[in-house]
Amino acid sequence: MTLSMYQASIPVFISKLNNLSGILKKAEAHALAKKIDPEVFINARLAPDMFPMSRQIQIATDGVKGCAARLAGVEVPSYPDTEKTFPQLQERISKTVDFLKTFTPQQIDASEERKVTLKLRGQETSFLGQPYLLNFVLPNFYFHISMAYAILRHNGVDIGKMDFLSDLMDYSR
Repeated sequence: MTLSMYQASIPVFISKLNNLSGILKKAEAHALAKKIDPEVFINARLAPDMFPMSRQIQIATDGVKGCAARLAGVEVPSYPDTEKTFPQLQERISKTVDFLKTFTPQQIDASEERKVTLKLRGQETSFLGQPYLLNFVLPNFYFHISMAYAILRHNGVDIGKMDFLSDLMDYSR
């Protein structure tokens, strides 16, 4: 059986964003229980030169909504990067999941050879659809959601590997 571009992207993005939402719920509950200002987690970083947790989520959501739109040949929606609270970050994730759910396999499949051009660090970079998804978007997506997870875990939130991996999808099929 082959794996389609749709199967390798949209369900994966939705699944991991739902997991990220669950992790943020645990972080918000932890902050409330321990009487920690939620901004401590929102603005936390693993290193001084890294982006804070909020920016990790913004980049992860931007990457996947951009990927879906580019592979389908539709305009990428723009979200302002203004989230400063857990509810705002949850809303961004929810809005991204809702956007991803608008795509059908017919829109994404057969995009392996679609030319995708991005501006990266001020320079135009071009990809074909499949390498764009597999070698650029997916690694970046996992990197940024992993950093959000690591920042929260480092700051004492009681989360574990299964929070990162588990979701509502049935993998037995």
